[in-house]
Amino acid sequence: MTLYDELVARGLIAQVTDEELIKDLINNGKATFYIGFDPTADSLHVGHFMALCLMKRLQMAGNRPIALVGGGTAMIGDPSGREDMRKMMTAEQINHNVECFKKQMSRFIDFSEGKAILVNNADWLLNLNYVEFLREVGACFSVNNMLRAECYKQRMEKGLSFLEFNYMIMQSYDFLMLYEKYGCNLQFGGDDQWSNMLGGTELIRKKLGKDASAMTITLLLNSEGKKMGKTQSGAVWLDPEKTSPYDFYQYWRNVDDADVLKCIRMLTFLPIEEIEAMSGWEGAQLNRAKEILAYELTKLVHGEEEAKKAEATAKSIFTGGDSENMPSAVISKSSFKDNMIDVISVVHQAGLAASRSEARRAVEQGGVSINGEKVTAIDAAFPMEMFEEGVVVKKGKKSFRKVTAE
Repeated sequence: MTLYDELVARGLIAQVTDEELIKDLINNGKATFYIGFDPTADSLHVGHFMALCLMKRLQMAGNRPIALVGGGTAMIGDPSGREDMRKMMTAEQINHNVECFKKQMSRFIDFSEGKAILVNNADWLLNLNYVEFLREVGACFSVNNMLRAECYKQRMEKGLSFLEFNYMIMQSYDFLMLYEKYGCNLQFGGDDQWSNMLGGTELIRKKLGKDASAMTITLLLNSEGKKMGKTQSGAVWLDPEKTSPYDFYQYWRNVDDADVLKCIRMLTFLPIEEIEAMSGWEGAQLNRAKEILAYELTKLVHGEEEAKKAEATAKSIFTGGDSENMPSAVISKSSFKDNMIDVISVVHQAGLAASRSEARRAVEQGGVSINGEKVTAIDAAFPMEMFEEGVVVKKGKKSFRKVTAE
């Protein structure tokens, strides 16, 4: 099975512009390809996971990745898939986020000499001469064609700022720069990026001639991957300070039955034959598949030791035992009033609910227990002394914290 055939078998390919050329590039290790990441937070999240795994997969086959961090495009904000304009960030915030991305990407991609490149589009976007840019690049784009793009059509009724309207041109210019500076001949992205990527391919052809070998490809579920990055309790981050290895493990352990094999195909590096053998699994076997998924992805992001620890903790907790590796949380002593704290505050501040209203609903629905005792009264309160050694707070069947007060 060729690399391209494997990508198809794993469900990763949605659309391509020139299949035969792309097959030749990636199957023979001749692709220098890029994927872009706008640094809108100080950590990558699981929505970026598919792109990172793809970069690793292609690099292992001899291709050269370019990780493009959007220090320039983040100043604008991608309108794709959004109902309103993204909150504007300062240059300082963006630069901080860029540095955080660089560290996390190194867990997936080998940036040693000649193996991969990490670049920031701020290097060429922030110093552009506006009039010169309009003449050289803007003249290559048809406004009529741009307005037919899905990323703009969905925003026209609610309002699309001129600021965001420029995003497609800037992303297209990125591809031109990467082509000229680094020989980038292939771009990957989510299906929601298709119009932007076609714009880049077309720009190269118009500027450099019809024979330019710049091609585009999209990943089937990368836009769905972005949705993976958020749960009812908030985002699932790759930074262990923001999402613990145990919580990361549990996120994948709790995927829907219908999604588990799809996630294993797309995100793990298990042989495709081994995955196909799981296609008939049902019931308890699907739970085993979820454990395999959770372990493999936690190992990839946090290392084998943390993956083993998270797996052991989960098994210990769910068989009624305890573990020193149980995820923990700290409640500030200032949160206690007259030496007492209410259950809603405990659940919220322990990180088991994204808001007080979500915590309240969990209590009302009988989904909260403290030290093994179910709590259903929303006005229930507990003394600070209980938290000196730590109390086990549970929400639902699979979310736990050992909570102390400091």
